[in-house]
Amino acid sequence: MDDYLKYWRVIRQYVKIKYELNQADLDMILFLYSEVYFNKDKFMEFTRLVGWDSKRFKRLQSQGWIESFRKYDPHTKRRALYKLSFKAKRMVTLIYKYLRGEELIGETYKQNPLFKKNKRYRDAVMRGAVLQLNDSIRQLQQQRRVPE
Repeated sequence: MDDYLKYWRVIRQYVKIKYELNQADLDMILFLYSEVYFNKDKFMEFTRLVGWDSKRFKRLQSQGWIESFRKYDPHTKRRALYKLSFKAKRMVTLIYKYLRGEELIGETYKQNPLFKKNKRYRDAVMRGAVLQLNDSIRQLQQQRRVPE
């Protein structure tokens, strides 16, 4: 049985904290992941669904999530095109690996900001959920190795 989304909330929270993203920015990156190239119109198309933030495009660009593929050419009127950066694609790939149970989320404070001391109560709860998720992944990996 496919149960990819069972720990989605835990994975999402971990990713948001680790990469210092808000929910709307993460949603935008996930939306753009399947777009090889996009222009600002495509970006704005999804912005209407996640909530308007006039600084989102520039912020994602300055933080290295979006990079320019082709600059605007005033002579030919070719529009500027953009793409997700390697950093963004790597993050989304990791999310899918976590969801499929192929990768464990770090359990040390060096690997995972949720494991740093002096965090909020919510983070302590999420630490427990990460440990539970990793146990579930380990069991799944063990089941895959054992021939039936």
